[in-house]
Amino acid sequence: MNKILLIIQREYLTRVRKKSFIIMTIVGPLLMAAMIILPAFLAKWSENTDRKVAVLDETGWFFEKFKNEDHLSFYYVFGDFDKEKEEALSKRGDLLLFIPLPELNVPVSAELYANKQAGLNVTSYIKSVMKQTVENKKLLASGIDPDIIKSSKVDINLVNIKVDEAGIEKKSNTEVEVGLSIFAGLMIYFFIFMFGAQVLKGVIEEKSNRIVEVIISSVKPFQLMTGKIVGIAMVGLTQFLLWIILTLIIVGMVQLFFMGSDMASMQLPEAQAGLLNPATQSEGSNPMMIVTDILGSINLPVMAISFILYFLGGYLMYASLFAAIGGAVDNDADTQQFMFPVSIPLIFAVAMSGVIVNQPDSTLAIWMSMIPFTSPITMIMRIPFGVPFWELGLSLLLLVVGFTLTTWMAGKIYKTGILMYGKKITYRTLWTWLSAR
Repeated sequence: MNKILLIIQREYLTRVRKKSFIIMTIVGPLLMAAMIILPAFLAKWSENTDRKVAVLDETGWFFEKFKNEDHLSFYYVFGDFDKEKEEALSKRGDLLLFIPLPELNVPVSAELYANKQAGLNVTSYIKSVMKQTVENKKLLASGIDPDIIKSSKVDINLVNIKVDEAGIEKKSNTEVEVGLSIFAGLMIYFFIFMFGAQVLKGVIEEKSNRIVEVIISSVKPFQLMTGKIVGIAMVGLTQFLLWIILTLIIVGMVQLFFMGSDMASMQLPEAQAGLLNPATQSEGSNPMMIVTDILGSINLPVMAISFILYFLGGYLMYASLFAAIGGAVDNDADTQQFMFPVSIPLIFAVAMSGVIVNQPDSTLAIWMSMIPFTSPITMIMRIPFGVPFWELGLSLLLLVVGFTLTTWMAGKIYKTGILMYGKKITYRTLWTWLSAR
């Protein structure tokens, strides 16, 4: 046991002292914080960009229909098309909306000229105004008052409420649950492969440099493999926790010193507010209150603990297999024929993410969350939607059994292959090593 602890200590300290670990520990939180902060800055910056649109309407249908909005204004021109286009684009730097006279009676097309990309908000507003105007004209031509049609339209607010076995009701937000589900699944996939690849690379390097021959003289191959896997797992947990802590600190500092109270008091656009919480759409809700309300529907402690457990379980399972591959081959080129079959279950779980998030309680999702090779990704994607604790416990138990079995199998291959050089390894060779007593 002391030898395994020494190997764990060596693997851990060797990697956390590397410049690459320190750089990624710093760069990772900066990138994650930037993903959170930059959209707010960019949205605020883009809102301050004033756009002017010259409207040349040959039909006369849309005169004074386009209303000025924040940082978007319209003015009407009536001259020659080529002249007005040159005036607007070259001299004034504005946009030109040209609505040609149609061959038929109804104008259903227009052209928007701009030196730079007009932007989705500009094009969407123009299309909506034109659509509404044309529809109103057609309704009036049919003898129908557009105001009656408009007054008959209603917005439906559908609030999802989960009722657990105890009869307790809790609101849920499907959009956020789907987003969190996919994000957590991809993070598990990323971490398993990233740190599992470190195990594979470390084993191949030690074998290629013949360092392993010296190490094996003092410890058993299984002890070496176990110490290497656990040591790198601790490196992964350390880096993951540092990323979370530093990201929260960076985001908090930026909000405090640069954005101040503006972010807390900033009102969401009506469409976004309705998407996040339909019940508060008409109130122009505070984003922080909306986020708090949404997160209250997700059991975050269970999500966080499960993420760590499934990362550890999935990593231990696949890292042991990667260690066995590294011990069996002599170079990186030979790893490809063995890496792909081992990676198929993880890739399949990611490929099925669309099915999982759409039907988290389906038979397929339940079975995939129980099979140890796919459960780390599938179960973590199901948890935001609510999973019975007995399913979670059974899945974790099967995962423990799974990585225990794979570690034992990988140990047998590792023990034989780690000291073998120059031989082309096949699946039959691996089976021979595995079945040997």
